[in-house]
Amino acid sequence: MKTLIDLHCHTMASGHAYSTMEEMITKAKQKDIKVLGISDHAPSMPGASHIYYFFNLSVIPRNIDGVTILKGVETNILDYEGNIDMPSEALQKLDYAIASLHPPCIDPGTVQENTNALINAMKNPYVKIIGHPDDSRYPIDAEALVKASKLYNVALEINNSSLKPTSFREGAHENIKSVLILCKKYNTKVIFGSDAHFSYDVGDFSCCIDVIEEIDFPKELIINYSKEAINHLINEDIL
Repeated sequence: MKTLIDLHCHTMASGHAYSTMEEMITKAKQKDIKVLGISDHAPSMPGASHIYYFFNLSVIPRNIDGVTILKGVETNILDYEGNIDMPSEALQKLDYAIASLHPPCIDPGTVQENTNALINAMKNPYVKIIGHPDDSRYPIDAEALVKASKLYNVALEINNSSLKPTSFREGAHENIKSVLILCKKYNTKVIFGSDAHFSYDVGDFSCCIDVIEEIDFPKELIINYSKEAINHLINEDIL
């Protein structure tokens, strides 16, 4: 099956990524990725762009060289109540938001606190994806998270960057395996994300594929392979 979409990609606007938006789009076209989501880090991340950057994404066309461009953000969860660092008036101008726990923006809490933060973030209607729920620094109740994912139609991400041998996210492989086993049990869909910070990583899901093959995870539960699942997640006929 062919992956159609990559929604977790960062440009130089994130402050610690190394390619322009045009370079990311060019590489997506070369790899035959049909839908590219630009999800730069929200303002609370050190080095990230000002909020005006996200308001001005309206200047980017929907289609460039045959690649559908979605405008998103990787927003930072700021507290255990699930509040994020993007106002509704900015989010409503975007196609989606990824909500993530990042050490510069929130200290790791208890299992209950971390889980509450993620589930409460899911209740925000603009949040479509929970980013990299795989880091041992933020232990979670995986079963509660998987059930909430299905309830709120918010996808849990299988993050390719987390699964690389060079990743700084501790325990990611075993942690995401536990999540996937529960997703398989509850028939809950997931989404691959490259978390590309350099154009050559756009659409690279090699580590994601390794882990799903390890546990024989059903491909029909992977959003990247399905036009219908993509449209349902974004709540718009993208493909």
